Amino acid sequence: MSKARRILIIDDDSRNIFALQLTLKARKYNYISCQSAAEGLSIMQSDCEVGLILMDMMMPEMDGYETIREIRSSEKYAAVPIIAVTANAMNGDKEKCLVAGANEYIAKPIDVDKLLAIIEKWL
Repeated sequence: MSKARRILIIDDDSRNIFALQLTLKARKYNYISCQSAAEGLSIMQSDCEVGLILMDMMMPEMDGYETIREIRSSEKYAAVPIIAVTANAMNGDKEKCLVAGANEYIAKPIDVDKLLAIIEKWL
């Protein structure tokens, strides 16, 4: 599998990571996961080639909005597709994610078929 198809999962809930990993593994996607924004940024700054990011928006310390803005500030990663994954499905949340720099938005509980279609669209 091409490194360009590697998906980075950033989510503070190990249950969400596990569910996403199972979904991606079943489709033979290469993935890396972490439980904090700081760790996700560290992975991005390493030599790791990431083709897409699944970003939890509600995390302690540094939330998904701030993390996306940080990623977008790097010329190297400005074009990496980011899918905002959040339990917040209130009016305006999708727009807030897109303004922060996400390419797509999907609410939890995740519709697996919809998620896979979004991933394929961006990879």
